[in-house]
Amino acid sequence: MTPIHLFIPYKSFSSDTNLLESWLLMVCNIKLSLQSDISQLTPFTSYIRELIDQEINPHVEQWEAEGKFPAHKVFKILGSAGFLGVNRPTEYGGLGLDYSYSVAVAEELGNIRCGGIPMAIGVQTDMATPALARFGTAELKKEFLLPSIMGDKVACLGVSEVGAGSDVSSIKTKAVRKGDEYVINGGKMWTTNGTQADWMCLLANTSDGPPHRNKSLICLPMNLPGVHIARKISKIGMWSSDTAEVFFDDVHVPCKNIIGQEGMGFTYQMLQFQEERLWAVANALTSMDTIIQETIQYTRQRKIFKQPVLYHQAVHFRLAELQTEVELLRSLLYQATALYVKGNDVTKLASMAKLKTGRLARELSDGCLQYWGGMGFTSDVLVSRFYRDFRLISIGGGADEVMLGIICKYMDMLPRK
Repeated sequence: MTPIHLFIPYKSFSSDTNLLESWLLMVCNIKLSLQSDISQLTPFTSYIRELIDQEINPHVEQWEAEGKFPAHKVFKILGSAGFLGVNRPTEYGGLGLDYSYSVAVAEELGNIRCGGIPMAIGVQTDMATPALARFGTAELKKEFLLPSIMGDKVACLGVSEVGAGSDVSSIKTKAVRKGDEYVINGGKMWTTNGTQADWMCLLANTSDGPPHRNKSLICLPMNLPGVHIARKISKIGMWSSDTAEVFFDDVHVPCKNIIGQEGMGFTYQMLQFQEERLWAVANALTSMDTIIQETIQYTRQRKIFKQPVLYHQAVHFRLAELQTEVELLRSLLYQATALYVKGNDVTKLASMAKLKTGRLARELSDGCLQYWGGMGFTSDVLVSRFYRDFRLISIGGGADEVMLGIICKYMDMLPRK
């Protein structure tokens, strides 16, 4: 199929809001004529690339050094361009496209020269808002989803706790119903965007029933009395993304802020994980491509024993193997995405892709860093940054061991109880 050329230079939007609106309308109008084939989306993603090059990458070094990026400013730029709600309903500011477009955007955001900022964007688009978009009331969507898509509010996801990271069913935070309100007590750990967020998609126990049926998702404004940002957590990677520990002390939230049905929070969160994991895979692929290409360029120039490092067979064979692994992972992602767009449960494939991404990202960044020699052990090159940042993939959003457990469950291999 011949691609439809959508691309209009980003700089022309800066002074012409009507042109931006016309471009977004054109994207929505042609969506039915495009197949769900990510390879055809280059014109669509070209605009994102220019936005990244002009508005984000020039500031990455500063934001990494400061340990935080200006989420409201960056999200407003992305939201105004339509990229915070690509597959969300048009009535709430989204583009109304299918999920393959979100995957394409996630891949393109991998061109940001750090892991922290894309991760924070992913929380906004594919971790804190999918359940709200799918199960929330019109009132909730208007209050929380629409401004998140437009970039006017920053969202965070409150699931993990001390002692309850990958084991989501073990969370302790409680929301006790008193009249027309929930009174929330407890805390959340490792909360991405936590120090800047305007609201949290909070998973809390709303009853004393079985752990998979006693939880609910609640839209929690972060400016309510009793919400305390205990600290900004220092991390070995993802420096430009703020991560917070949050405590709740008798926080009163209206019962109408619950997403969907009470007691269905665990199920809703498991569904959110599908999009979160696919998004993480897509985003990491582009970064891995970049690391390989920059390593090729560097090793072609760097000489050892009177010839470029790249010309040693062990080096170029290894880089070829790594690129092959990346392409295989990309094929798995596209397969899972195509099935997801058709309404299939892709939990097994998403878990496989997430598992492979975490392991390949570590293997690739470590292997490429080796070829940079002493430069690889400095903070001056991209490969060392991603060596740090990629380590999170095998931990966050479900550890490798959890992914293996899910895969085994779908393969019907777990011990019978």
